[in-house]
Amino acid sequence: MHSEQEITDGGNREMVRQMVREFTEKHIRPHVMEWDETQTFPLDTFKAMGELGIMGVLVPEEYGGAGLGYHEYVDIIVEVAKVCGAVGLSLAAHNSLCAGHILAFGNEHQKQRWLPKLATAEWIGAWALTEANTGSDALGMGTTAVLDGDEYVVNGSKNWITHGKSGDLAVVMVRTGEKGRSHGVSALVIEKGTPGFTHGKKENKLGMRASETTGLVFDNCRVPRENLLGEEGEGFRQAMQVLDGGRISIAALALGIARGALDAALKYAKERHQFGQPIANFQGISFKLADMATEVEAAELLTRQAAELKNQGLEVTKNSAMAKYYASEVAVRCATEAVQVFGGYGYTKDFPVEKYYRDAKLCTIGEGTSEIQKLIIAREVLK
Repeated sequence: MHSEQEITDGGNREMVRQMVREFTEKHIRPHVMEWDETQTFPLDTFKAMGELGIMGVLVPEEYGGAGLGYHEYVDIIVEVAKVCGAVGLSLAAHNSLCAGHILAFGNEHQKQRWLPKLATAEWIGAWALTEANTGSDALGMGTTAVLDGDEYVVNGSKNWITHGKSGDLAVVMVRTGEKGRSHGVSALVIEKGTPGFTHGKKENKLGMRASETTGLVFDNCRVPRENLLGEEGEGFRQAMQVLDGGRISIAALALGIARGALDAALKYAKERHQFGQPIANFQGISFKLADMATEVEAAELLTRQAAELKNQGLEVTKNSAMAKYYASEVAVRCATEAVQVFGGYGYTKDFPVEKYYRDAKLCTIGEGTSEIQKLIIAREVLK
């Protein structure tokens, strides 16, 4: 295993991939089904990933991160998601949403205060926008923050929050102004242990079961005014910008799942014999593999294009939405076809493809559904 120092200095993408591959084979693959069955969030594994520098991929070295770019970030998530989508999802949420929001909009004091803890996984991060009654309609949020002296008093709840229970801090979007208005939303960093801040029930999910998802509850929770990211009323605009980058990580997550499913299907099609020959020889199977391989390549190109634009600091809204939309739908199709290639075995937990099948679906829902991505893409191309 390589040290964090090596990844940051070399910036060599192949070395980064190799390091992550070695880590996943040794520390993740042996436990994948056990974590899935028991819905275990493997905190120790995330701490170990923190030591490698992959919990702060995009965070500059001065704040304890690896200081890498979006291509390396995509590489890392793909390698992890090929083995376990749930670990990939948690990695993405921690890096892109929580640490990413503080990195993009925190002042110097806030970055110094929180990023070193997040980048090393001393602290696990959460990010909270969605509520029970406001999924795609984020502006209708009911969680309020009222300024009282030097503190905000926060009341309300959030839903579907990755690391809602185990997270040490959460970036929370709250309503500080008029409901339904984008400038009525602000972003607060709220640390675990703050009185009045608790988590709700843990969701029992179809897939991504080792990635913890819970609600957050705020009951007269008093948060120092200095925990406000940027200015009051900027939270919604910040969140949308954070999601632009986050969608690249979900595209990478979907790409990793799709690649994992394709690799498994290719291997099995060569090993499984029927009628005296490998099933890969049959056109019905080989054409499935051809379609899967083509769609995976196309998804990768869209994801890389978005990553390149992000690295250059260019407008990425349309491209990250396209990458996320296409890659997530490809992951679902690839996982479905992989199960079909495996036949009856694909429907059992003895083979990896049933888990890819369950995990893939979330990619079409989280960080904006496929339908929302189409709205964004349409709006961008019609400009």
